Amino acid sequence: MSVRLRFAPSPTGPLHIGGVRTALYNYLFAKKMGGEFILRVEDTDQNRYVEGAEEYIQESLTWLGINFDASPKLGGEHAPYRQSERKDIYAKYAQQLIDSGKAYYAFDTSEELDDLRERLTAAKVDNPSYNSATRMQMKNSLTLPAEEAKERLANGDPYVIRLKVPIKEEVRFKDLIRDWVVVHSSTIDDKVLLKSDGMPTYHLANIVDDHLMGISHVIRGEEWLPSAPLHILLYRAFGWQHPEFAHLPLLLKPEGSGKLSKRDGLLGDFPIFPLEWTDPESGDVARGFREDGYSPEALVNFLAFLGWNPGTEQELFSMDELIEAFSIEKVNSSGSRFDIQKAQWYNQQYLRQMPDEMLVELTKAAAETPMSDELAAQLVQLLKDRVTFPKDFITEVPYIFAAPSIYDEVIVTKQWNDQAKKAMPFIIEALKGVEDFSSQQIHDVIFEKLTTAEIKPGKVMQALRLAVTGEGKGADLMMTLEILGKAEVVGRIEKALKVL
Repeated sequence: MSVRLRFAPSPTGPLHIGGVRTALYNYLFAKKMGGEFILRVEDTDQNRYVEGAEEYIQESLTWLGINFDASPKLGGEHAPYRQSERKDIYAKYAQQLIDSGKAYYAFDTSEELDDLRERLTAAKVDNPSYNSATRMQMKNSLTLPAEEAKERLANGDPYVIRLKVPIKEEVRFKDLIRDWVVVHSSTIDDKVLLKSDGMPTYHLANIVDDHLMGISHVIRGEEWLPSAPLHILLYRAFGWQHPEFAHLPLLLKPEGSGKLSKRDGLLGDFPIFPLEWTDPESGDVARGFREDGYSPEALVNFLAFLGWNPGTEQELFSMDELIEAFSIEKVNSSGSRFDIQKAQWYNQQYLRQMPDEMLVELTKAAAETPMSDELAAQLVQLLKDRVTFPKDFITEVPYIFAAPSIYDEVIVTKQWNDQAKKAMPFIIEALKGVEDFSSQQIHDVIFEKLTTAEIKPGKVMQALRLAVTGEGKGADLMMTLEILGKAEVVGRIEKALKVL
């Protein structure tokens, strides 16, 4: 059997990071097995369609290096890959179920459906629904005389097509992550397969498309597990072999219980979408991992480990290495807590691995005003091992771009003492005499001068940092002085002697 998997999102808004992980696991599995990976857009619910969402989904996955063998944009053997363009296909298969007695027409009005729910609720039925126990009380082609049902269809009366769920049947399948799942058909509704507007529901379109497209494995979120028995019944009704199923664990809130939500991102000050998203109606902007400065490689590694572990000590993988190491059997069945600090750690590691030339370009791009290659290269050398995001090359050293106007009061109190004030003129004198204003030369002349003046250099270095940067700690001080230049450093020390 050839291996073919699909990612099938609905274009109802931005792609949640949990959906990105689902796409990633599908991609890794497909490529590990030498198979194909398809993008199918499930847009049958036109009422929830959001302009730009489909393009957003494709751009997000392309940015992450999750590539497709077929998609609405690429086309492919089983095109079209938008369900809204396959409407006639579903109607044919719904009719096939009608003809085989596996489905039926239902003519119930919304008022009649409301009345059913009210009666079942009043009778204290645990799960009030349209099912094998209640369908014979309703207005459908199972209860109406055949001639009346035909007449209603001929007259164009509104109807839906429902699956005729078997009354007493065990639904049993083996989930690749959760092992055996067993459900009795009495707990399953007679779901609507074809709506009154002729559009299929998710359940019908999903099964028909997976079959016609030769999908061998369905890897999807845990929230779809309750629908799996229904889907098994649909496959049986058609006489088709169902694909292998694997239901991924939930992404959990950073703290507390429950599924990761947009609100968690707002409260925790982190994105939950791969790219920035602007709501076309409200204009509200949601943060994206890309715009926040995460590299695609870091985000892919972070997501891969949210529910999966290779069983080794290795934490940094290229995409090819992930494909080689991935195994669905090593995916956990329990939920995975979303730890943004771990995502930041991954980003730090990938920044440190980037060539300096690339970091120079990222630094220049992060600057609000034009920056020379020389300054960007100096900032990279100064901060490469300290930053998490490219913007940090700028934001971590505001004193590089402007002299301090305020000074850390705690450091002033502790370090700006008589010894520091005595040392500063010696440091100024030493700096003025430096011809090659490099960090090593700066260090050597300052230490030599202070030692000659019988001042211990280590006792006044924090005060020197304070005078130059306004802060008590930071990146390498001598390299900072080199970047600022002789005249600027001397001027800042002289200013500090006057104002502190």
